[in-house]
Amino acid sequence: MTTAAHFTAALRDRRPLIGYWSLLDSPVAAERLARLGYDYLAFDAQHGLFGYQGLLNNLIATDTRGSTAVGMVRVEANDPTYIGRALDAGAAAVIVPLVDTARDAADAVAAVRYPPHGRRSYGPMRAQLRIGPDPADTHEQTAVLAMIETADGLANVEEICATPGLDGVYVGPSDLRLAIGGRTSTDPGVADEFERALTRIRKAAEAAGIAAGIHNGDGASAARRLDEGFTFASVAADVVHLQQIAATHLDAARKGGRA
Repeated sequence: MTTAAHFTAALRDRRPLIGYWSLLDSPVAAERLARLGYDYLAFDAQHGLFGYQGLLNNLIATDTRGSTAVGMVRVEANDPTYIGRALDAGAAAVIVPLVDTARDAADAVAAVRYPPHGRRSYGPMRAQLRIGPDPADTHEQTAVLAMIETADGLANVEEICATPGLDGVYVGPSDLRLAIGGRTSTDPGVADEFERALTRIRKAAEAAGIAAGIHNGDGASAARRLDEGFTFASVAADVVHLQQIAATHLDAARKGGRA
């Protein structure tokens, strides 16, 4: 079984998975991260600093010797072109943002599947070296995840989760907190309502038998969400963690030296 097939089977079986989120276009960093034990590396083409060549290079880097991870891409939009290019480059899964309705979710599924099950154009390019290349094998080895991050997405989450062919949902906590009335993406004033929203999403995914994932700022938060019943969790993100650890070392150096 290929790495992609193993990952997708685990995702569909709702086995716990942990990934790392990347905003920086750094294939060398991706090589190192891929060897640490994460189940996936998620490259953010919506808000991250990736052009297509960067996305391709980082997906290639993820396949380094000793890698435990597959490459996942949050695409720019629910569009067959963006979704198809990410898959052709070798992504084992795509996260599709701003899914508001079951129709949106069905469109995302169709963009991932070849005819007659969908409308993905056949041209796997690099993907054929790792995933597929026959359509039936490709369908077995690739996954599509719908983001729940808007008021409409939350209102329609049960119907979204029931969409045939959808492998899972993924919570965008910053947008979701704003969608339920938060003044900022971390507003503690809506904490209770936010937790109720997460419970609803989790239960909808469980009832539909699909995966439920969530974005987290650190490993402790990811562990908490997995304990609550989410089936996969991302630890985010490289640019933030780089800044945090650099600031920590600077503070230690200043306290211990003469600066």
